[in-house]
Amino acid sequence: MKIGILEAGLLREEMAARFDPYPVMFERFIGVSGHDFEFESFCVIEGEMPASIDACDGWLITGSRHGVYDNLDWMSPLQDFIRELANTDIPLIGVCFGHQIIAQALGGEVVKSDKGWGVGLHRYRIDQTHSWMGEESKQIGIYAFHQDQVVKLPGTAEVFSSSDFCPYAGLSYGKSIMSLQAHPEFEADYEIALLETYGGTVVPREVAQQALDSMRGGNREDRQVLANWFAGFFLSRQH
Repeated sequence: MKIGILEAGLLREEMAARFDPYPVMFERFIGVSGHDFEFESFCVIEGEMPASIDACDGWLITGSRHGVYDNLDWMSPLQDFIRELANTDIPLIGVCFGHQIIAQALGGEVVKSDKGWGVGLHRYRIDQTHSWMGEESKQIGIYAFHQDQVVKLPGTAEVFSSSDFCPYAGLSYGKSIMSLQAHPEFEADYEIALLETYGGTVVPREVAQQALDSMRGGNREDRQVLANWFAGFFLSRQH
């Protein structure tokens, strides 16, 4: 099964020197599931859109430093692509910015949250269980790094995961689209590097320190469970 990764964000220079780009992070993350997927990346942030929604068997939209409300030139074709996919059974997953732009493309609203930055290891409730989730869980741990949030749901969206900080943390649209606000592709060393690099500048120092504290004592994300989710979701829609 071939998954097209729509790269909506590039690592900042200081991060790119130390870490892999987002598509590689996702390939490594989904690989934890043990399933053998083929991947192709499209740098949509630089205007590289797939020729057709049928170019791959499934799609994934990455995070980005940009907000969906920035209305940059490359965002309109991406939203058209999302709306076209929504009328098919081709699977689509969105993460962080991907989560937000899917919501906006389908009639929702995204803003810079008055709750401020959500960073570090966050725990999310599982409000609705889907077949692609496998083993039933009551909550899931994922690394977060965002200030924007979906505040108005599209009419077709259902919430399957939430927290007090992020009420719309996980959304599904029928059986072919699902999205997460947090970053299952992030590993601990990358999340820590973000917090140490941008704490006190982009992210308030106290907030960044609390986030670092949330990761102490062996607290880690539920990477295996999340990888199984992504693989299960794609495979459930395999033609």
